[in-house]
Amino acid sequence: MRIVLKIGSGVLTCDSGLSLDHARFGYLADDVASCHRAGHSCVIVSSGAIAAGVAEQRLDGRPEDLPGKQACAAIGQPILMRAYATSLASHGLRPAQLLLTHDDIDSRIRRTNASNTLERLLAMPGVIPIINENDSVATEELRFGDNDRLSAEVAIVATADLLILLTCAEGVLDQGVRVPRIETAEAAKHYVTGETGRWSVGGMAAKLDAVALATQGGIETVIADGRRPGQITGVVAGSDVGTRFPAHPRTPLA
Repeated sequence: MRIVLKIGSGVLTCDSGLSLDHARFGYLADDVASCHRAGHSCVIVSSGAIAAGVAEQRLDGRPEDLPGKQACAAIGQPILMRAYATSLASHGLRPAQLLLTHDDIDSRIRRTNASNTLERLLAMPGVIPIINENDSVATEELRFGDNDRLSAEVAIVATADLLILLTCAEGVLDQGVRVPRIETAEAAKHYVTGETGRWSVGGMAAKLDAVALATQGGIETVIADGRRPGQITGVVAGSDVGTRFPAHPRTPLA
């Protein structure tokens, strides 16, 4: 099985949002390693570069201006990758960084190049591709989405079987109670409150947009709580974890 994991900023940072939570990197790496040992291919789409930059600069909060956000992303990206490298190394795995923009996906030639690079990386033993939007030059995810849409686009380009959106909620909630399965993203929208976490951008609405894109591309999608250990392996095993959205018949990408 080919799995794309989207990991949000709120999952990767401490409750204060002022530093990366290395314990969470550790158990996320444990889950990724378990999937890898079971023969699954994993691609990570990670947020967190801006939050890491904010922590490194000891700022009181996330910058409001675009250049400030881009500067924090530039500072935070190597810190983020170092955290992944350290946590994966204990399992004999190593990360490969790819920075993409939506233009890379929209352009047929650049999308093909990105796809070819992903395929080659996934064929290499022990390599886990880690993708982030190129926040230091792009603007879309800085304004909305927190990499949610990018993760769905990557899942389609990678012809993934499963997209897992790891966030700070245990799934789609109906009056505080998790809904285990919803047939379509559209059917889930009446549950959305519009709230976002301190270090998140798009909230549940953006995740449902990503769900719609991925499921229409033939990819089963699950929203789950990335702050809890074992969520990834639970989803892959078919356990009652998160909120599942079934895949629709795959539509070829133009």
